[in-house]
Amino acid sequence: MRNAIKATATTLLRLPSEEDAKELFAVVDANRSHLREWLPWLDLQTTVETSQGFIRACLERERTMGAFTGLIWHQGELSGVAGFNSIDRMNRSGQIGYWLARATEGRGVMTACCRALIDYGFDAKHGLDLHRITIGVAPENHKSRAIPERLGFREEGRIRDAEWLYDHFVDHVLYGLLRSEWQPAEPG
Repeated sequence: MRNAIKATATTLLRLPSEEDAKELFAVVDANRSHLREWLPWLDLQTTVETSQGFIRACLERERTMGAFTGLIWHQGELSGVAGFNSIDRMNRSGQIGYWLARATEGRGVMTACCRALIDYGFDAKHGLDLHRITIGVAPENHKSRAIPERLGFREEGRIRDAEWLYDHFVDHVLYGLLRSEWQPAEPG
């Protein structure tokens, strides 16, 4: 079990614990209108207890599939979540999902977190030994689309009506990256 992944000198992805539920809920609640534009689960996250349920689900996915999902701690403050939403062991494929508090956007934090997750995902010795990593993003979510594009993912297609977003379906642009296409970060 991996407890943390260092993204930068000031940013850490750490596996959540139930003690984080109150702080996680506070960050979600403070960013509710900002996050609601693209994330379908905000209306389900209404109490600290629902944040505890999310944390338990993350820990269970990590335990059963190795699907690391970490809380993003940037400069000592909880700023978001990033991790593998799913792992397909048979096909050695994983899907990354993420969100970030508005106050932390525009600093390269999510790009660094995704880079660290990709390194971990493709690492055969200490990571998940994946062959392929995907990210799905609504076509109009330009800030989120910039992350896989910046990291060298290829746009592979569009999945129609991929996600129910409160009162309508949204498509997803699917980005994919193969291990052979990835240039891992330099050690140090």
